[in-house]
Amino acid sequence: MEDLKRFCCQNERCISFGSRGGGNLSVCGHTDKAKRIRLLYCSTCKTRFTERKGTVFYRARLPEPKVVDILDHVQDGNGMRQTARLCRTKEDTVIRYVRKAGRHARSLHAELVAFSPSDP
Repeated sequence: MEDLKRFCCQNERCISFGSRGGGNLSVCGHTDKAKRIRLLYCSTCKTRFTERKGTVFYRARLPEPKVVDILDHVQDGNGMRQTARLCRTKEDTVIRYVRKAGRHARSLHAELVAFSPSDP
């Protein structure tokens, strides 16, 4: 599957951890009845994980559009309380997703900066 090149093994003890497009991942099932979330298998370390692991949507109970809406409001400069009011959710929920998104953004930035080409 071509789109598996975007994913990498999420097992920190695996030698393929963090390397995208290694060809070590395959789809071994789905986690929900609607078959929207794929279950991936790493042939290197023999572990399984969902394609959402390592993202803001991992173990999210809210629908994806609502999580995106929450993060869009915060990105636009709205406060936590105001975002909660606009999205009709609790302020604690907004804070939880903002923290989760911040951790994910930090790790993604570190990955992209580590592999960025140097200036000539």
